[in-house]
Amino acid sequence: MRGILTALALAAVSAAPAAAQTFRLETPARHLAIMDGATGILLHCDDCETPIPPASMSKLMTVLIVAERLQAGRITLDTRFRVSENAWRHGAMSDGSHMFLELNSEVSVRDLLQGLIIVSANDACLVLAEGVSGSEEAFAAEMNQRAQALGLRSARFRNTTGLPDPDHVISAADLARLARHLINTYPDLYRYYSQREFRYNNHTQENRNPLLGAFAGADGVKTGHTDDSGYGLVGSAVLDGQRRIIVFNGLRSMAERRSEASRLMATAFHDFGVSEVAAAGQQIGEAQVRLGSRRTVPLVAERAIIIGGQRGVQAGLNAHIVYNGPLPAPIREGDAVARLVVEGPGFQRQEFPLVAGRRIGRANWFARAGEGLRLTLFGPS
Repeated sequence: MRGILTALALAAVSAAPAAAQTFRLETPARHLAIMDGATGILLHCDDCETPIPPASMSKLMTVLIVAERLQAGRITLDTRFRVSENAWRHGAMSDGSHMFLELNSEVSVRDLLQGLIIVSANDACLVLAEGVSGSEEAFAAEMNQRAQALGLRSARFRNTTGLPDPDHVISAADLARLARHLINTYPDLYRYYSQREFRYNNHTQENRNPLLGAFAGADGVKTGHTDDSGYGLVGSAVLDGQRRIIVFNGLRSMAERRSEASRLMATAFHDFGVSEVAAAGQQIGEAQVRLGSRRTVPLVAERAIIIGGQRGVQAGLNAHIVYNGPLPAPIREGDAVARLVVEGPGFQRQEFPLVAGRRIGRANWFARAGEGLRLTLFGPS
């Protein structure tokens, strides 16, 4: 059964910014996600849920696995791992990014993480994978397990580096979700992403993130490139206390990635935002109750209802309450009994849980008997 929102709540929802997919930004990127860092709301999505080859952007998950080992106390930043022949041959001696690790040398987790994060070192990925999990294959299996646990449904990882593999994919939206989790959960490690250069083994290499130094407030996150996927970026910045995360892929050159990075990040702040349309605990509507001490129960927002999207665009949103009813008594205050559904043309459907705003006891025997007789004679109203 569908309930109707109060006029006040409807007005609030209608006044909110439009949400993801209201329009397509003019960009050469084939895939684009813009996310609000505080709420995790997708503000804009151009084919952002399609699994794509992420290249080195998938190293965010490599970092996450190591960060979790550090948090659990199973390793420390001073733990040292040996550079195996496999890691040396397929990392340091490959054509890909590397930090010039020497065969059989022992390297601290601190240096390996900086090499991985700042210069995208493939040899660092392999040494960490072997040191943490015994092999790259076992480490990749952990990456998939964590992706599933985090709800990153598009993610399938086959290696730690992001080197081309047809089964190594993740969507732009899930990359944004992964970046947000890493930023919020491991701020001490995340600071490495804003480090401009890294020196190891007499080689100084610069951070390839084109946002650093070019966009005020930029502090991460990760570039990626293969011939098949093109040039991509997971970027993040903080401006006036607000964080935006952008993910795009499929650009044709480093120069194009550089110009699009700053332009899209500026757009993310200037043209998109979030709006709270109902506070936690605010009554949104009511639902009918069957055989209760009251005929209706107030429905309140379990948490703040926040809508995000393009600023100043009215999307013709439709908001309605959905529940299976009438709701049978007794009902406890705080019981999850309904959902607020917000949808509209070009709008990513959003649902918010609604809970009972008060306790509703069962009706007395006479009232229940009368209601039972009415249902028998006339059926549900």
